[in-house]
Amino acid sequence: MLPWTVKYRPKDSSEIQGQESKIERLKKFISDYKNQKKKSSIIYGPPGCGKTSSVCALADELNLEIIEINASDVRNKDSIHEKLGPAVSQQSLFFKGKLILIDEIDGLSGKKDRGGAAALAKLIDKSSFPIIMTANNPYDQKFKALRKKSELTEFNILNYSSVKKVLKQICYKEKVDYDDLALTALSRRAGGDLRGAINDLQTLAEYSKRLKMQDIDELSDRRQTESMVNALVKVFKSTKPEIALTAFNDVEEDFDDVFLWIDANLPKEYTKAKDLARAYDNISLADVFRGRIRRWQYWRFLVYVNQLLSAGIALSKDEKYKSFVKYMPAMRLLRIWQINMKNMKKKAIAEKIAEKTHTSKKRVMQDTLPYLHHIFKSNKELSDKLANELDLEKEEVEWLKK
Repeated sequence: MLPWTVKYRPKDSSEIQGQESKIERLKKFISDYKNQKKKSSIIYGPPGCGKTSSVCALADELNLEIIEINASDVRNKDSIHEKLGPAVSQQSLFFKGKLILIDEIDGLSGKKDRGGAAALAKLIDKSSFPIIMTANNPYDQKFKALRKKSELTEFNILNYSSVKKVLKQICYKEKVDYDDLALTALSRRAGGDLRGAINDLQTLAEYSKRLKMQDIDELSDRRQTESMVNALVKVFKSTKPEIALTAFNDVEEDFDDVFLWIDANLPKEYTKAKDLARAYDNISLADVFRGRIRRWQYWRFLVYVNQLLSAGIALSKDEKYKSFVKYMPAMRLLRIWQINMKNMKKKAIAEKIAEKTHTSKKRVMQDTLPYLHHIFKSNKELSDKLANELDLEKEEVEWLKK
């Protein structure tokens, strides 16, 4: 059976949810490519927010042949020249315009990829056609050369109502009888990942043609939620260390994610202040050992991390809590991603200014950025001149204003 993510891929840009202004900007870049200052564009955002679908939809809409390449297939200098070299110079086979999409350039990172990003940056200068790249994080230091040559557009994290709207349309076309609360729950649990939500809907309703709340409750999360919830039950609902110590044996998550799961659900389970305080003392101590593992590679400390997060948490309470708690994934993962994006954007702006003003990036972040923030917020004429002189992108200017 055809995956619904492919079957219901947007045919034109009007079907893309929650990215209207971003798509308009991208459409202008492609249509007026010859007059653009930057010869490539990087669109970035979390998985499932519509980056690749938007580019494909615009290509159809503008009657352009699209050459789609995944960056993981062109990871080094030689493969980039082999696969992209002809594409950036040869005319379309169908005698029409052409658009080159390089998907997931995050795949260029890694020790084996030396020269990959630099080679791609050089090809951009030679290209006769617009090059669009997608990324989760374009502010990696490796992409410095690409950022200089590219217009950056950040795609929004989709809210649950946008996800639900698409799922409703698919349910109508597939004749799926759905409970509205179940569809809302499915949309919320996607965390902005529309592609993931569509895959979950197909898993639950393709054959039964129905979607009920109990189906959502039974759905196993894409990242071992079921085994993780079982592990939390062993820790939170037990006061026996021998039971708690085995809790994470069958969980494939790394301990960074275990920390987030416990942190997100602990206050829901431990409602007594003393129990909660003791539990967080154990988490804090586990985090100290985790820091030593990272800093000095003392992997023998991993056993202490496991003991503190399992038996330590279990024994923090005086007695078991009888109330039912629905354990949920940590939304902090999404918030951490957002914070990292903001910090990396700040560093990228500081890097540009430091290069132009012949000073250090640290000094720019401490002294110059607060001053520029005031100018960009209050003086449009001067801020326009500074943006042009410092070669700032539109989104970087918006960041300075905010």
